[in-house]
Amino acid sequence: MIFQKPDLGSRDLEIVGQIEGLKKTLRFSTASAPRRWFGLLRRSVLAKNIRMSNSIEGYEVSKDDALAIVEGTEPSVESSVEAIRANISYSRAMTYVLQLTEDPTFAYSIDLIKSLHYMMMEHDMVKSPGIIRPGSINVYDTEKKMVVYEGPDAEMLPGLLKELVDGLNATPKDVPAIISAAMGHLNLVMIHPFRDGNGRISRCLQTLILAQDKSALDPIFVSIESYLGHPEHTRRYYDVLQEAGGHKWNPEMSALPWIQFCLESHYIQAQVLMRLINNMGRLYEKLVAEIKAAQLPERSVAALMDAARKIQVRNAMYRAQADGVSEQIASRDLKDLVEKGFLVSHGTARGRYYEASEKVMEIKDEVWDRKRVESPYATS
Repeated sequence: MIFQKPDLGSRDLEIVGQIEGLKKTLRFSTASAPRRWFGLLRRSVLAKNIRMSNSIEGYEVSKDDALAIVEGTEPSVESSVEAIRANISYSRAMTYVLQLTEDPTFAYSIDLIKSLHYMMMEHDMVKSPGIIRPGSINVYDTEKKMVVYEGPDAEMLPGLLKELVDGLNATPKDVPAIISAAMGHLNLVMIHPFRDGNGRISRCLQTLILAQDKSALDPIFVSIESYLGHPEHTRRYYDVLQEAGGHKWNPEMSALPWIQFCLESHYIQAQVLMRLINNMGRLYEKLVAEIKAAQLPERSVAALMDAARKIQVRNAMYRAQADGVSEQIASRDLKDLVEKGFLVSHGTARGRYYEASEKVMEIKDEVWDRKRVESPYATS
């Protein structure tokens, strides 16, 4: 037996409804966004999801390197080689998750879980990517300096994984995707079927289940990986998993604390995303007006949108966002932005990058809302 979906209380169900309402609003907002602006938003959110999920495991890369990985351009030397490889591998797995939304014959399977695990762990073959562990496993918490979880015996794994994927394939349509995804995450991380990478594959499975909900908005925007990887939330993420899962395999425990944590995460993440959309929309309109007044091509706004959010602008990344212009045209655009006082240039030759000028940061400060989003349970 694996962990079962708990009965939800009236406040839990109310929050589920609120999240669904937020998703509808988000779907409308993103559908009506200008193409270039939407592309900037989508790639920024995907990069953050990948970066924050890996940061939970200690594979930290800079915001700039995460964007370079998503764009397929060369990362800088800011991050370690190991962290870059881990994030590239995870990006590949997440790209496949997004691709699977287009598959009309999609079905969950043990082989799919193993394949996704291989994609995200192939940078380190010592950790047996894609191979179910043959022996026992313990989870050691370095902060608490103790073993906090003991996984089920290896001989139980095939049966538990089969029950998990069979249950996902047979999930009733009236069960909200956010609930099925949370249960998929909990069960896979507690089954702990691999030598390493169990947290990453469980978060990936949760995103996969959310992405397969065809009624949802763009699958990149439904993930809560960036929320879980935020330094303020990661410790609680681990603690709630332990509260729901116990210190050793015990599927009779209640999954309600974990479900409520995921509902809170979805609610706050949706509110944060809505705020980001509104912020970026206002910033985009303001910067387009400034670009036009300076008689610069509108495509230049892509560089300013990145720079305003403290992302280093480089020629290769700018080309990917500015209608695929040539390297020479990109260089001219960036030079013009410097001369007009929008960007500040640093470095030389291939090491050159650009940052926002004080003028651009002042424009951002005028339109950017930084209000904190409260937990929906705090108001119950």
